[in-house]
Amino acid sequence: MDFAQSLRAFQRVVELGGFTRAAESLGLPKASVSTAVQQLEARVGTQLLHRTTRRVQPTADGRAFYQRSRDVLADLEELQGMFLTEGRQLRGRLRVDMGSGMARLFVLPQLQAFLAEHPQLEIELSATDRLVDVVREGFDCVLRGGNPQDSSLVARPLGVMRIVNCASPAYLARRGTPQGLEDLATHELVHYASVLGQRASGFEYFDGEAYRLMPMGGAVTVNNVEAYHVAALAGLGIIQVPLLSVRDALARGDLVEVVPHLVSEPMPLTLIYAQRRHLPRRVRVFMDWLAGLLTPHLDPMPR
Repeated sequence: MDFAQSLRAFQRVVELGGFTRAAESLGLPKASVSTAVQQLEARVGTQLLHRTTRRVQPTADGRAFYQRSRDVLADLEELQGMFLTEGRQLRGRLRVDMGSGMARLFVLPQLQAFLAEHPQLEIELSATDRLVDVVREGFDCVLRGGNPQDSSLVARPLGVMRIVNCASPAYLARRGTPQGLEDLATHELVHYASVLGQRASGFEYFDGEAYRLMPMGGAVTVNNVEAYHVAALAGLGIIQVPLLSVRDALARGDLVEVVPHLVSEPMPLTLIYAQRRHLPRRVRVFMDWLAGLLTPHLDPMPR
């Protein structure tokens, strides 16, 4: 491997915590990645990694070298393309993550058109509802609902999603349609928890001054957005969910909006990516495409 390839191999070992996973992500034999890192250590004159039978982690020098190497590779990519026109085809691989519902409803149906414009791009799309580690798992960008938690990452807000309360017609026929907050005491909420065992706090509403949570019963807790929707369709209770994700079900009558005057706090939709001095053009172009695709369906961010 040349020096740049060795840097990439080292970065993936650090980010993924081992040679096997790094080799798999790069499509290389494990021995090639191990040799590349050894040669890199010899070349820079210091040990970059602590190796044990259980894990691989960077030394103090390795951590500093890792941070600098990210800038070096980004600068190299920019340098290679600095005299190319903007019409030049994008190349390389993009690794992105987003919620399963957003991927299914909005991004995947339109992705072929984007790839037709950029046929030399490869996209690895992770559609999951868990919070991923952007740097460790090597994502170029992540699309997420909710407020970003990691201040070390760059957040690009796209807008906010209106939240609606809804239930299936079968559920409402069985339990009645609530008219106000007091009626919800006799109803069930489908609870959502990203980690099972952490029960959601209850039904969120705005009381004219602040957003409040009212405890509500409910026999079912799920940790997946698709399961959350299916639980409501199956008549298991009321859900509070972005309008974007259920608008077709509402239009068909599969779900019915209830107590629309009890409004939840709108949910921000944000693009998140690692702090870099120079963001690769392919990442910038893809994020601009996502923003153009989704912003028309969002409300503006509040001031």
